[in-house]
Amino acid sequence: MQRHEEYFNNKKEIARTIYFSQKEVYSPYFKAKVILNSDGFHHLQFSSRKERNKNEQIYKFSLLPLGLEILRKSATIQEYRKLLTPIGNKSNGDGFVPMKEVEYWGMIAIIGEEQIKVKTILRRVGNGNVVFWSVMLYSKRKNGNQKLFTEGIENE
Repeated sequence: MQRHEEYFNNKKEIARTIYFSQKEVYSPYFKAKVILNSDGFHHLQFSSRKERNKNEQIYKFSLLPLGLEILRKSATIQEYRKLLTPIGNKSNGDGFVPMKEVEYWGMIAIIGEEQIKVKTILRRVGNGNVVFWSVMLYSKRKNGNQKLFTEGIENE
């Protein structure tokens, strides 16, 4: 168990160094810089306010360099969603969470030495900056083959 914890911490530290060594990445699609902030790195570790399991975090940390490479090179978007989403904390007065318009973009490419299909997800809340949000395999691998995802990009 100690060995797995060391492996996890090493992968996390490598990903943190890669991620925070730059504050932004120029996107040919947006013709602008996409922000790499603590929200995006946090989302690699947490989903729906609960921590992802360690293996899922390692998986996302390992795909991070490929995801950033896709962001640097992709001039097209394969997925787009616009949602009204609760953002922030509950108000003290009525307990409601403010709703904001949130946009998600998915960039997909076959990339890396293994030539795997990877999806990079970007997000913008309201009129804010476009930020890096997540990275994942475009499909789940089973017996060496890839299976298409059917879940929404906002959850990954």
